[in-house]
Amino acid sequence: MEIKMDKINELLKSARTVAIVGISKDPEKPSYRVAEYLKNNGFRIIPVNPNYEEVLGEKCYKNLSEIPECIDIVDVFRKSTDILPIAEEAVKVKPRIFWMQLGIENKEARELLEKEGIFVVENTCLKIFHSNNRGSLK
Repeated sequence: MEIKMDKINELLKSARTVAIVGISKDPEKPSYRVAEYLKNNGFRIIPVNPNYEEVLGEKCYKNLSEIPECIDIVDVFRKSTDILPIAEEAVKVKPRIFWMQLGIENKEARELLEKEGIFVVENTCLKIFHSNNRGSLK
């Protein structure tokens, strides 16, 4: 999938709330490091993992539907084969961006989300993208 840099930058300028689906409490895991980076760079992170009560000092939710506030970005750290049910749930909470991390792609989920007007990014790390494009996000 071609990354639409201008569109992503435009959306990230006003995005403040990121639900991190599949977050780990292990500081060595990419999901933890990305969430920590986002939190340290002005984003409100909302951990989503049914195995934890809290991560990085934030209440952890079992799923997207439990989150009582608007979500700008759903950032997913799950296998490509696990994405469709998360995308179906995301359609109900209507984030502006559904972001699949490095190595994660799902055509069926992408088509469903795009049909619902949700911008999709696949196979890209939000932390790397943000740190490489900070200058254009101001």
